[in-house]
Amino acid sequence: MADDDVHTHIEALVAEEHRLWQHESSGNGSDDDRRRLAEIKVELDRYWDLLRRRRSAADAGGNPDDVGLRSEGTVEGYLQ
Repeated sequence: MADDDVHTHIEALVAEEHRLWQHESSGNGSDDDRRRLAEIKVELDRYWDLLRRRRSAADAGGNPDDVGLRSEGTVEGYLQ
């Protein structure tokens, strides 16, 4: 997956997230919407992590294509 593809996927997730937040803020959110928002949060974290790591690999002279998507547990387990 190229950086452009990763970024396009992130943009699509952000657009969906905004749509769901607008739905929620208007009082029309459902349990399914809230579940999907939680899924999107995790997926965004994973894809931002992937993009950062791909860029780091390229900056260090490595091959960004060797960098894969990390698991939810790994990305969500980071200390903030």
